[in-house]
Parts: sequence; C-alpha cells; structure tokens
Amino acid sequence: MTHPPQIRARDAVLALDVGGTKLAAGVVRGNGEVRSFVTCPTDIAGGPEASLARLFDLGKHALDQAGVEPGDAPARLLGCGIGCGGPLDSARGVVLCPPHLPGWVDVPITRLAESTYGLPAVLDNDGTAGAAGEWRFGAGRGTRHLAYLTVSTGIGGGFVVDGRTYRGAAGNGGEPGHITVRSEGRPCRGCGRTGCLEAYASGTSLGELAREAVGRGEYTSLPQDATAADVAREARAGDPLAARLWDEATALLGQGVTSIVNLYEPEVVVLGGGVTRAGEQLLAPVRSAVAGLAMRPAARAVRVVPAANGDRAGVLGAAAIAFERLVGTVDVPHVYDEGELN
Repeated sequence: MTHPPQIRARDAVLALDVGGTKLAAGVVRGNGEVRSFVTCPTDIAGGPEASLARLFDLGKHALDQAGVEPGDAPARLLGCGIGCGGPLDSARGVVLCPPHLPGWVDVPITRLAESTYGLPAVLDNDGTAGAAGEWRFGAGRGTRHLAYLTVSTGIGGGFVVDGRTYRGAAGNGGEPGHITVRSEGRPCRGCGRTGCLEAYASGTSLGELAREAVGRGEYTSLPQDATAADVAREARAGDPLAARLWDEATALLGQGVTSIVNLYEPEVVVLGGGVTRAGEQLLAPVRSAVAGLAMRPAARAVRVVPAANGDRAGVLGAAAIAFERLVGTVDVPHVYDEGELN
C-alpha cells in the first residue's frame, strides 16, 4: 500500500480555489484543520488580471486571519496549492483555456503566486484536488481506491488509485462528467460532444431541461426559471414532470457511476457538489443502480457516500495537493515551536 507523505499536524499550506463564480482561500494544517477560510466573487468580466488580483488578495487575507504574515510565511508554511478547472498544465503550473474562465489563456498562475507570496506553489485540476481532499481529509480516509464526483454547475471529479492521485498523461485525467450515457443525446456545453453525463445530470442541465419542458407548456408546478433545486423539491412533492426529470437524471448518474465502478473498482465513490444537497433523494437511486448494474465483485466492494468536506471542499482539495506534491520536495522547516499555528 502506498502511504500518504508524512505530514505533521501543525504543518500548514495556503490553499486557493479558482471557480467560475467564486474564489476561495484558506490556511489548512496537516491534520485538515482549516485555520482560515474566505471567499469572494470571481469577477469574470474583469478578465484574468482582475480575478487574479482578487484571488491573491484573498490569499493574503487568509494568511492574516490565520496569524501568518506573507513576509515570513516560508518559515511557517510548506507552500501554496491552487485548484482550478481545466484544461491546465499541472506540471508547469499554467491554466490553459478553461471554458468557465473566459480570457484565461496560458496563465502562469503558479509563477504569479510564488512571486506574490514567496512560497513554492503547485496547480491541479479542481476535480483532481477534490478527490485528493476527500481521500486525505474527508469521506475517503483510510482507503486505497477512491472515485470522486462533484455534481454541481457541471460534473467534475477525480480518482485516487492504489493510494496515488490519478492525473493522466497530460495532467487532466479524470473527467467523469464526460462519460457518454446517450450516444446521440444532448449537446454537452463542457466539451462539445453529445450525450455526456454532464448534459443530463449536472445542476445546470437539469435546470435547462426543466425550463425547456415548462416552455413547451407541460403541466407542472415548476416555475419558468426552474433550477435543479426546484426540480428536486417539486419531485419530492409529487409533481409528475419534476419527478420524471429527477428520475431520469439520477438514473443516468447511476449508469455513469456504475461505469466508473466497473472500470476502477474503487472502495468508495464520493459524491459532492450542490445537487447532492438533495441527500438520499439522489444517493439512494445511485446506490441502487450500482448494486444492480455493476459487476458483482465491484458492486460488493464499493460504498457510495456523500462528500464530507462541504463548502470548504475546494480549499481542502487545494491543500491536499499541496501537501502531496510539496512535502519532501521543498527546503522548509518541518519542526516548529509549539506556539506557532496553534
């Protein structure tokens, strides 16, 4: 078994999470304690320069809340981890051209972070980071094989295989939202193909499907501006259209998860993201699909569980990849005075 790097509980990293609508930053200790956590809007309209300025200021605010001054951070912190949607080049620390961040083309984000904070920095896909975060700090603790899906605006995720975070040949491996569930289905806005899981079961797509049905005049209590949360709520209340849309989305999500279970045979599938706030309304049909459709040994070996890291998942994920990639590779002290970062 591959063990995680040996990290002291009082080691710490600065973690930055770059989303299309929200930025988040925090200081996280080696035991998963979040010493500070701050967020702000991304400001996509201002382009990468404005968003990066906000992000790095947010990181300084997080350091300040944790009682760490950027000037002496190298004596106290291992480094900085950054999670961002892809595509990106994690080895070079460059954000290439993510569709949710228009104008972010070949942005050398780790070099800019290192210049800002005087710390070594690493970058990973936010889905990969989320998987690492749940494995190290959340619902996947103690496992060797984990699959993570975040069902939110889109569907992202990542994998831990035999105790190692999986990145693929180009550093962007692990895109469960782009498993094909209907070969000639709806167009996928994320990748341009058709029939992707994301085109049916993401929060964005579920809301679009509901609004399309309302626009066609189908009888329903759903509002004209329906969201995925509206669909979940009205499905629980017995609305026939909402129930049909919800059942279709969860059935296809179950098929996608089943394909992952058959391919990787993980011990645990962790489901996070805003749509999973529906709880067992979503988890139960996915579990049922996996139990009934997956290959028998794989079905017996796996648990399907909710994510544990909540609204701090992005920061904990960025911290996890920082600990994974920086411990043992940078010249920073690993023994601190007891009064530091208490």
